[in-house]
Amino acid sequence: MADDLFSAALAVQTALAQRGWKFCFIGGLAVQHWGRPRVTDVIDLTLLTGFGGEEDFISELLQHYPSRIEQPMQFALRNRVLLLRTPAGFGLDVALGALDFEESAVARAANVELLPGLSLRLCTAEDLIVMKTFADRPLDWEDVVSVARRQRQRLDWTYVYAQLEPLAALKEAPDLVVRLRTVQRDNA
Repeated sequence: MADDLFSAALAVQTALAQRGWKFCFIGGLAVQHWGRPRVTDVIDLTLLTGFGGEEDFISELLQHYPSRIEQPMQFALRNRVLLLRTPAGFGLDVALGALDFEESAVARAANVELLPGLSLRLCTAEDLIVMKTFADRPLDWEDVVSVARRQRQRLDWTYVYAQLEPLAALKEAPDLVVRLRTVQRDNA
């Protein structure tokens, strides 16, 4: 299953790279590398679209990948995520990136070999922690803990908090920073 998922993600990566688009894989694929292996059947990525140019990206993607929902354009513009399906049947969630943090995360991403001869452009462990903390769902917190445990002393916590604090303020959720400090302390 993982091999099929990684191969489907590689096909998506190739298609995006051929268009010269800036992106990185996030979510479960990144957790597979930076944290604990876990089952996922969704390929999550951030695609830099900026504010105002999203429709062109959405239209292009909808020509190549079927939507998983009705009225995908309207949903994507409202929620900043496009819900698609790959030809292999995996979910493909494309976050429409425009924030400074998203630009930074994509710029900091690197190709990581997940299987022999198969490399994907993954966000860093630090950026994954910021994204997962900001999402603030139970599975996201499990992922944050797994990355904190596995990466331990390699994490740049100063960078993490510098990115997370303004996002938490924007969300009016300063408790996210407090909760993450507890995770950091408990998994140091």
